[in-house]
Amino acid sequence: MQSIPEKGQRWVPHGDTLPQEAGAGVTRRILAFTDGLMCVENTFEAGAVGAPHSHPHTQITYVLRGAFRFTIGEETRVVRAGDTLLKENGVIHGCTCLEAGALLDIFTPMRADFLPDKGKG
Repeated sequence: MQSIPEKGQRWVPHGDTLPQEAGAGVTRRILAFTDGLMCVENTFEAGAVGAPHSHPHTQITYVLRGAFRFTIGEETRVVRAGDTLLKENGVIHGCTCLEAGALLDIFTPMRADFLPDKGKG
């Protein structure tokens, strides 16, 4: 059965994680996390948009596959598989998916707002 992992769960098989809609053409999977760190996979269809936003978390994004036009602060670049991006807390960032793909996001501290009960565990 697919579900959201428990905080501190050591082993998180991808097939056991619950895909959640995170916007038109975007699916989010919460992977392993603790209070201080969270790993999240976001899958995008071509043309899907990650609307500009900011949050009080530092975020590193690793491009697993596809191509994305990202804006971080005042700078915009196209990124592809293997590229990493740093988004410090409070900095506005967003993207448009140019070629269907996936991103792996690491947040510190964890994103309690991504959990169904806003802070499970």
